[in-house]
Amino acid sequence: QVQLVESGGGLVQAGGSLRLSCAASRNLFTMGWYRQAPGKQRELVATITNAGSTNYADSVKGRFTVSRDNAKNTVYLQVNSLRPEDTAVYYCNAKNWGMDYWGKGTLVTVSS
Repeated sequence: QVQLVESGGGLVQAGGSLRLSCAASRNLFTMGWYRQAPGKQRELVATITNAGSTNYADSVKGRFTVSRDNAKNTVYLQVNSLRPEDTAVYYCNAKNWGMDYWGKGTLVTVSS
C-alpha cells in the first residue's frame, strides 16, 4: 500500500510564498499536486515524472514550480505570488502502473 504524506500548508498573505512537500512510501512514476477550492471540483496543479518531465495548469504557470527528489521519494511544490483564488486544499497525487494514490491534503489559505 502506498502512503503519501503532505506538509507545508498554512495561512499566507497575497503575494506570499509557501513550499509544500509530499513524501511517498516508495518511488512512483508520476507525482504531483491537485487542489480543490470550496464548492469547486478538484483540479490539476502540476505533475512531474521520475525523469523530470513536468506539466502545469495554465493558472499556475510562472508562479508555481514542481520538483522531486527521487532518492527521498518526495515531491515539492514551490508556490509563489499567491492569490486569494489559490486558496484550496492541496492534494498530493501519485500514479504508478495505472493506479492512482492520494494524500489527505494540506490547506493553503491566501488572505487578501
